Amino acid sequence: MSTEFPEIGGTQDVFYGRPPAVPLPMMARAEGIRFWDEAGKEYIDASSGPMVSALGHCNPNVVAAMSRQALRLDYAYPQIARSRSNLDYAARLSAMAGPGFERVNFASGGSEAIDNALKFARQYALATNQASRRRIISLDPSYHGATIASLAAGGNDTLRPFFDGFAVMAQTIRAPVTYRLNPGETPESSAAASARELEDTIVALGPETVLAFLIEPVGGVSTGAVVPPAGFFTAIRDICTRHGVFLIFDEAICGAGRTGTFFAAHHWPDVRPDIIVQAKGLGAGYAPLAAMLVSATHADTLARLTGFNFSYSYNANPVSCAVGLAVLDEFDRLDLCANAIRRGAELRTGLEALKESCPLVGDVRGLGMLLAVELVADKATKAPLQQEFRALDRLRRHALDLGLLIYARETAGGRFGQWFMVAPPLVATHEDTDLILERIARLLDRVASDAVAARLL
Repeated sequence: MSTEFPEIGGTQDVFYGRPPAVPLPMMARAEGIRFWDEAGKEYIDASSGPMVSALGHCNPNVVAAMSRQALRLDYAYPQIARSRSNLDYAARLSAMAGPGFERVNFASGGSEAIDNALKFARQYALATNQASRRRIISLDPSYHGATIASLAAGGNDTLRPFFDGFAVMAQTIRAPVTYRLNPGETPESSAAASARELEDTIVALGPETVLAFLIEPVGGVSTGAVVPPAGFFTAIRDICTRHGVFLIFDEAICGAGRTGTFFAAHHWPDVRPDIIVQAKGLGAGYAPLAAMLVSATHADTLARLTGFNFSYSYNANPVSCAVGLAVLDEFDRLDLCANAIRRGAELRTGLEALKESCPLVGDVRGLGMLLAVELVADKATKAPLQQEFRALDRLRRHALDLGLLIYARETAGGRFGQWFMVAPPLVATHEDTDLILERIARLLDRVASDAVAARLL
């Protein structure tokens, strides 16, 4: 075995980015919002991994449901057989989503589900004599998954060399940002400008060539939990309707209760997307699971014409669907959407206080328990910290030392800023949020001290 990267060890680790600044902990067990490594050190999960572990870890009811299903029926390929857990779960998700989402297709993760959404839209266009519709529009910045198609559908200019001659990237428009605004802009005027750019782009490309507009209704890791003003959604729905463009909501991160409603789209009840994709919190880390929800009108029309001709080996896996049902049961039993609102408000209040006291914190934003803290070198100019300072590496290193697991991120080489997500499991208690805030305060103090020593503050 190669020993080129002995500090990270294992035969797989070279596939997970460059060697980390410090060795990653070897976790031995987990419960609720806590991990313990092999040395017995405790860590608080402040980000649910990449916003996955909605129920926390090792929930006994979900584990029991998974075991029961695996012992009864472990696998049934949906092209040749059905399973009760699959049918029951699809019906329950559809009922929760409401009118316009009567048909459900399952996948093993958000990237696959985004692929399915794009394939569904494209096949529908072909089946209905709209073959010229093939262009995808998304936001700059944006991220919609790690398959070739879902990665190309996102907005990240640093990936253009990767895709050049290999795959077609989406056409992008400026994201409706709320913090890094142009001079004289407000969040509302920024959102209005983004909506105008969407229509201008559709017209410039030719409406007959545009297939879909793909967007996270509440930003995930690419924008750091940006929440556009409500008027933005009304505007883009109208634009997409007038030009016959599919409006796709990517709720892989912001769905499954994280923002306080199980479907993030329900925050804007007068705006209904054509397709919703959910992932991450659906399986809550217990099993690979994602879903694409569409209307009976679209799905049944396609079924009569050509059918949806794509599937994966693990579509609608019985064990994954049983986990999904158990997760929904726990959401109901623990009233987790309401808890996301309560605990999210506590976290937001505490983080806003840290913004006032810490020179590094430029912005706190988000909705429910999907929050982000953006770091800056200068609050007045919003100048980001220099890349040479490696702020995100410092955050991760100090966080691990403090027993805190965070998700720190920048997009396009830091062109849009640097932030870390605050998104603990939705089962967090008031005492948990207090502890998370206390450790984040200590974390920011350490990074600020490093910045002072580097003469950046």
